[in-house]
Amino acid sequence: MKKQIQSYFVEAKWLNQGYIPTFDEYMSNGVVSVCCSLLIATSLVGMGDIVTKESFQWVLSHPKMIGASEIICRLMDDMATHKFEQKRVHIPSSVELYMKQYGVSKQEAYDELSKQVVKEWKDINQECLKSTPVPMPIITRVLNVTRMMNIFYKDEDEFGYVGKRMKDLIASWFYLCYAMCAI
Repeated sequence: MKKQIQSYFVEAKWLNQGYIPTFDEYMSNGVVSVCCSLLIATSLVGMGDIVTKESFQWVLSHPKMIGASEIICRLMDDMATHKFEQKRVHIPSSVELYMKQYGVSKQEAYDELSKQVVKEWKDINQECLKSTPVPMPIITRVLNVTRMMNIFYKDEDEFGYVGKRMKDLIASWFYLCYAMCAI
């Protein structure tokens, strides 16, 4: 949690000083401020005896799978929310910074950032196939947190502004749970 607070401070400092970071600077801080690692670590709580001190140490050691998940979360969040966030006082997102750094259009930035998301998914899939120092349910938890971000941010910001698609999805989950309990 300390890292997340520090990353928010960095963003506030950039904003207050009018500093425009490079895309790489932003991503270095942005993968922390998106809170994916914190969400993964806290999602392990309550999993029972399968989660050990070593499990948390594995998450904190920042393995490739966690890094890929953070990048996916940051890029998908930014692509879904950057238009709205630029209407208020906010630092530039990865979309604007990529456009500026590489001299590309918004669509080209979207395309390149989307390719990066696909690359990171491939890394996660490869990591799922490897032997790891933690049990598979923990690997599955990381995978599911990343999948959740895909649901929240695939086409639009369904995290910040819950729309019909998300409401229908949640309703279908409740219906499925009810139907399974009725069996």
